[in-house]
Amino acid sequence: MLLPFILKNSRFCALSAHVTLNFQVCKQAGRPVKKAQSVSCPISCHRTTDFVHFRATPRAPPLSFCSNGRTACFEVSPKTTLPLRPGPVLGQRGQPFHTSAPVRALPAPLIWLLLKPLQKITAIILGRSIRKWWVALPANRRQLLREWVQQRRWHLAAGAGVAMVIVALLLLTHLDESPVTGRTRLLVFSRENYMELAALTSEAYMEEFAELLVPVTDPRHQVVERVVQHLAQRNKDIPEVSEVTWSIHVVQSPNVNAFVLPNGKVFIFTGMLDAVADVHQLTIVLGHEMAHALLGHSAEQASLSHVVDLLSLILLTAIWAVCPRDSLALLGQWVQGKLSQLMFSRPFSRKLEAEADQVGLQLAAKACADVRAGPVFWQQMEVRDKLTGEPTFPEWLSTHPSHRNRFAQLDRLIPQALELRESCVCPALPPTDPRVVFSKSVHVLLENAKHQEREGPEGARKPRLPHSPVSLPTGLSAALLTQTALLPYPNVDQEIKGPVPSVASALVVTASVPAPAEGEGPHPVVQSIS
Repeated sequence: MLLPFILKNSRFCALSAHVTLNFQVCKQAGRPVKKAQSVSCPISCHRTTDFVHFRATPRAPPLSFCSNGRTACFEVSPKTTLPLRPGPVLGQRGQPFHTSAPVRALPAPLIWLLLKPLQKITAIILGRSIRKWWVALPANRRQLLREWVQQRRWHLAAGAGVAMVIVALLLLTHLDESPVTGRTRLLVFSRENYMELAALTSEAYMEEFAELLVPVTDPRHQVVERVVQHLAQRNKDIPEVSEVTWSIHVVQSPNVNAFVLPNGKVFIFTGMLDAVADVHQLTIVLGHEMAHALLGHSAEQASLSHVVDLLSLILLTAIWAVCPRDSLALLGQWVQGKLSQLMFSRPFSRKLEAEADQVGLQLAAKACADVRAGPVFWQQMEVRDKLTGEPTFPEWLSTHPSHRNRFAQLDRLIPQALELRESCVCPALPPTDPRVVFSKSVHVLLENAKHQEREGPEGARKPRLPHSPVSLPTGLSAALLTQTALLPYPNVDQEIKGPVPSVASALVVTASVPAPAEGEGPHPVVQSIS
């Protein structure tokens, strides 16, 4: 008789099991129904690829096993055979045996995100219930409770101290070392948990940007892909870089933004490609985003947020218990949330951004990029914001450092980055410093702006930065693609030969001119600064 058995795969670990045959034989052609027979035999099997060999005990019936993909059949030949004729032996074709499909648990960070609102609601309800209970107590009962707390204040203080020690020990057991910088950090969620969450997040982003993704044949996509692969190749000595498969997705959007998920999914908006002046700035920007991924900043930030939120629940409960009215409790809750952001979340986010700037500059240096272009990029962003009228906020209100502070930090790190670049056997940089070139170009830009203001209302329009979205040359993507084709791609330990494109050796400054005559297109004045 044949026992159909469905398996998830054909690989088994060593096991000892009993196959029990317990079939009800149907009535065929007037034959009486036979009594169900049970046969049991110990089985031992060893891991193989397609076949599993069984050995039964002397008193047990022989077994044979065959496998084809996901279906396995056991053939049992007991010593005491049943008087069956060919034909169906089962009264009804039952469902075959299936192994249970593996249940994939939700990632821990996702569970925390789902439970986070529920925790706040529970704290609010608990605090409000305590307040109502206290108000409903008679005056004598309140006095008794105050005396009870006063008498046991040292016991309560000792209990609070023990709780704090336990929390501190739990936090100490979750300390970790940053991969590149060696900084000690707190990780409540592991990197593996965040890899699972990153897979879900990337699927959501792919669905959101499905209609905005630039084709892989587009020059802009090819530019980003070459730069990312070059960064990964030159930094493959870092396990967090070599173990990840980097994939690129360029999104058609004017937003000046880019981000990399922990699983290596790179998302960059075309607005960022418009904001960079050359391939070196693009390399530094992508190195910054890749640094976030390899350092595990998302898991680190979520870990701190998780701890702060749990501690804030105690304060939130106390606020709703102490405030005499719900309106005051809501105000206290809002103040508590803002203070938590200003004191913990945003300063820590700025710290991670500064660390990503530092590590990203190192990645770009090992990729033989002109690291001097890094400070220039943030100078460009600062001037762009001023010219476009973007509102600026104090740094302590932001999750990112200001453009000026990022420029200053990268400028301080340039000597170390140049030494690292030289140690990686990179070709020599051109003598023209991009920082000096940009300073001259900004000076010319301001002089042009003053000249336009003196010309009157017709020439008082705002000047445009080089490569701004409204004045971006159509051939910039092709130019960047040509530059990336010149980037060296050998291994880190090999000598690099061939030219490396300079950064803005001749920076193009585009200034607006009065409106052209009817029927003519805009004709910007182009001035080359050497």
